Parts: sequence; structure tokens; C-alpha cells
Amino acid sequence: MTALTLENLTLAYNRHPVVHHVSGAFRRGSSTAIVGPNGAGKSTLLKAIVGLISPNHGRVRFDGIKRDDVAYLPQQANIERGFPVSVLDVVLLGASGRAGWFGGVKAADRDRALAALERVGLSGFAERSIGALSSGQFQRVLFARILVQDAQLILLDEPFTAIDARTTHDLLHIVEHWKQEGRTVIAVLHDFEQVRNHFSHALLLAKECVAWGDCHDVLTHDNLRRANAMAEYWLADAAVCHRDEEVTQA
Repeated sequence: MTALTLENLTLAYNRHPVVHHVSGAFRRGSSTAIVGPNGAGKSTLLKAIVGLISPNHGRVRFDGIKRDDVAYLPQQANIERGFPVSVLDVVLLGASGRAGWFGGVKAADRDRALAALERVGLSGFAERSIGALSSGQFQRVLFARILVQDAQLILLDEPFTAIDARTTHDLLHIVEHWKQEGRTVIAVLHDFEQVRNHFSHALLLAKECVAWGDCHDVLTHDNLRRANAMAEYWLADAAVCHRDEEVTQA
């Protein structure tokens, strides 16, 4: 069974293609790493899946998964940390889909949030301000929020960039647990060793799909060389795309 299908998907900024005619499916319960050169469209593809960007052509189709059952973790550099909120407040945002924005915090939600903080190694951090955390500690908080959300489809955009090795190890352990629970995980990654050791599938992207399948079949020398050559081919003045379909949900 599939969790998510891309149908001839083209994404563009200012009508110039960033992701070009990509088709394929993410199997339910699989873990897929999206890899490729800088500027290949990896983060843009995640934004389209979560609905932040509308396609210029093709569509994203959810297969038996509702949009509110999707957890999305953007790159940490794109998250504002200047707000005076506590660690617990951020983790409790994972429960907002069940309670609604104005449903109030229930005791059970608070207990789940505290348990999630313990699971990511942040017991005793609940009342700290997020502005006082290191990058690694803040990433643990964001993973705790996903644990509380309890989503079936989890999208991670460069989740291990600029964090320490111990935090990376601990958070990869959580990813492994999500796989064992049968959740579908899609992550943008740069470290091929992480991909080979912790993900079952890979999508090699260079604006177009270069290869998609088992990690060991995708991450070959020839495929990686072809991806780099394709990335160099795509220029900023590529042909203009025309919008003709929006994201839809099955």
C-alpha cells in the first residue's frame, strides 16, 4: 500500500521549474531519504507535499492519510526562536490537531508532552525558554513535538544539520522506532552513510528524478555523477512553466 503518490509533479518559483515532472510513490511504512545536489529541489518537494507550495503541473495525492495526520519539520534555520515560549509550550503544539487551537491543554496532553521530552533526553527542560537552548537541544524539542503529534506521515527537512553527533545518534534512534511502528518517514538528507544505515529507500533528485528505489540501488557512483551533471544543466533561465493543477488529497 502507498502512503503518498506524486503524479507528474512540477514545482516552480517565479514560474521557473525547481522540481520537474516527478512521478512515483512512497510506500506506507517505508523510510525514504531525499538526496541530491544543492538546489536540486529537495526542500521544495517537501513543502509541496505538506501543502505550502502549489504545483504548476501534476499533483500530490495522499493515499488513505489525512492532511492533519502529517507532521512536518522544516529546516531549523527557518524556525523563529525569538518568541518567549517554554519548551513545554512548543511540544504541546503537537497536540493542537486533536484539541484544536482553542481547545485548551488537557492533563493527558501535558503528560504525553512530558513523556516525549523524557524520551528525547530533555527531562527537566519543560519550563526553559526555547531561546536558551543549543541547536541540538532545540532539535530534540522539535522531535518531541512530533512524538506528541503521533502522525502517520513524518516529513523531516535536513533534521541532522548543524547538530552534535550525540543528538544525531539519539534522534536517528527515534526515526528507527517510527519505522518499527509502521509510520512513513521522508527526510531530506546529505549524509549518505546515514541514508544507507537508517533508510530503506532513496529518491535522488536533481530537479528531475534521477533514481528512486532501494538505497543501495540508487546511491551508485554513476547515479550520483549523473545527478551532479543534471544539476549543472538546469539554468536559472529555464523555460517558464504554466500552472494547471493544484495539490489534491484523496
